Amino acid sequence: MAKEFKISSARLKELEEELNYLKTTREKEVAEHLKEARSFGDLSENSEYDEAKNEQAKLYGRIAEVENILAHAVIIDDASDENTGHIGLGCTVRVKDLETGDEEVYEIVGSQEANPMNGCISDDSPFGRAMVGRGEGDVVEVEAPVGVLKFQILSVERKA
Repeated sequence: MAKEFKISSARLKELEEELNYLKTTREKEVAEHLKEARSFGDLSENSEYDEAKNEQAKLYGRIAEVENILAHAVIIDDASDENTGHIGLGCTVRVKDLETGDEEVYEIVGSQEANPMNGCISDDSPFGRAMVGRGEGDVVEVEAPVGVLKFQILSVERKA
C-alpha cells in the first residue's frame, strides 16, 4: 500500500500549481537549454549538455514526486471529529517546557508541510506523535536525543 500524504487544501493547491508550472513553463525552459547545449558540438566533452541533462533529470524527478504526492494526498482540513479540544492536524498548540519554563507555539501539520524553523511540526515527528490526541492541561513526554522532554499543553486551537 502506498504512503498517504496528509496535507491541507492550501498545500494541495500549491502542489497543483507547482506541477502545472513544472510541466509547462519549466519543461520548455529545460528543453530549450538542452537544445542550445546540443548545438555546441561534441557531446562527449560538452559540460553544458551534461548540465542540461542533469537539470532535465531533476525536473522529471520533481514532477514524479509531486504527482505521487497528489495521487496519495489525504486532505486534513475536514477534521470534524477533532473539534473536541484534542490535538490533531491543523491545530495550533501552545506548550510550556516544564524544565525551562519557556512557552512555545507550534502548528501540527502533515509531513509535507513541516517546517520546524517556522513552528510547523509534523504529526510524524516525535513531538507531533506525543501531542496528537492529547488535550489542554495534559503533560506529555517527548523522546529526544538529549533525553525525555516534558511539556504541558496550555492551549489548543483549531484553524477556522
